[in-house]
Amino acid sequence: MRSDIAGSYLQNISIQKGSRFPTDEDLNGAAVGLLRLQDTYRLDTGDLANGVVKNVKIGNGMSAFDCFEIGRIAYNEEDYFHSLLWMQEALDRVKREMPPSIAESEILEYLAFALFKQGNIKHALITTDRLYEIAPSHPRAKGNIKWYEDQMKADGIKPIDMRRNIPPIVNPRAGDSLGNSERDIYEALCRDEVPVSQKQTSKLYCYYKKDRPFLLLAPFKVEIMRFNPLAVLFRDIINDEEIEQIQELAKPKLARATVQNSQTGKLETASYRISKSAWLKGTDHPIVERVNRRLNLMTNLEMETAEELQIANYGIGGHYDPHYDFARKEETKAFSDLGTGNRIATALFYLSKPDEGGFTVFTDLKSAMKPSKYDCLFWYNLLRSGEGDLRTRHAACPVLLGTKWIANKWIHEKKQEFLRPCALTPSVQERYVGDLGGPEPRFYPNISTYCKKGAYCE
Repeated sequence: MRSDIAGSYLQNISIQKGSRFPTDEDLNGAAVGLLRLQDTYRLDTGDLANGVVKNVKIGNGMSAFDCFEIGRIAYNEEDYFHSLLWMQEALDRVKREMPPSIAESEILEYLAFALFKQGNIKHALITTDRLYEIAPSHPRAKGNIKWYEDQMKADGIKPIDMRRNIPPIVNPRAGDSLGNSERDIYEALCRDEVPVSQKQTSKLYCYYKKDRPFLLLAPFKVEIMRFNPLAVLFRDIINDEEIEQIQELAKPKLARATVQNSQTGKLETASYRISKSAWLKGTDHPIVERVNRRLNLMTNLEMETAEELQIANYGIGGHYDPHYDFARKEETKAFSDLGTGNRIATALFYLSKPDEGGFTVFTDLKSAMKPSKYDCLFWYNLLRSGEGDLRTRHAACPVLLGTKWIANKWIHEKKQEFLRPCALTPSVQERYVGDLGGPEPRFYPNISTYCKKGAYCE
């Protein structure tokens, strides 16, 4: 009996040998992702700690120690806004725990300094008083009390007033590399809080794309999402069989997604892009080649000079901050090794739809795209003059619940000279995909009836 148990145990160990436990980097990444979700979707700290998201219970609650760890990671990143929130939550929880999952004194020291950094020096002093009261042998408590008192003395506060007239706690959120204005727009778009004017939507329409002989029998369903710059959705453009095969091909190749350094041209990881990605060639499987051929019919552009099909998987908290797909003038080394010019257009297939979050948003245009599974979003990155269109700055909102799979194709300038000719002025815009000056396709103006419900009629 004992031998069988030992044998099973050893067998289980050998099976798990290829597995690995989470590292500190994994823990930090998970915590930072949680804080990103909290900011973007304005989630309450207490609700998150209770495992509640948007009034839905999605998991077990956190202990005081769990909250402390999140606050500590934020503290180490000098993110005192979140550190204060989570240290306070840890303190509230540890008082209710029996036995406590962490010593109250550990929480108080971090909380006091976070309070100080956020402009709450009197609260920091009182918190440190409490630390010294419960842990008089703490190596830094007494010294920290004197330090806070000295700071207030230097600010002209009398000793008798240092623990009186305590103001409410303030906790301002610091800015970041995006700047407060773009960050606010980005997050509001992700929350679907930016209204779309009726004047804009009244001009949109959907149509059958049948401008190629092959499409006369099987036209593509196209929905105009935006004019100037043009963005369209190809509806029901990929099926489950193709999606499953693409995902199976990609899974063994998935690795942390990278971005191109604008100065060196080299690929590197970045905190503003969190996802896993893989690249598939047309020779990897007939379905990949089929998708490439379909893209040619969809866009009227040559795929020979396009990049390989990139598959990306976004887990909870996965995102891509606002960015451009094309290389700007100062990014002289971008795509230089390809020799195919700049990225003229982007095609983005949606292979799944997350339960919450994950929109594609354009911050300059203040528009949010919310495609469904099986759709493909397409837009031009360059103006007809060949200049980059700065209005196409876009982002992938953080995934709040579920997972998000996409496949994207970056199409380059070379060999598009006659398929998308240059114009003399940047103001010349496409009216529809493949617009070479001919008449507009027959269209259906009632978007809600025809496009979104898929009820296309002739």
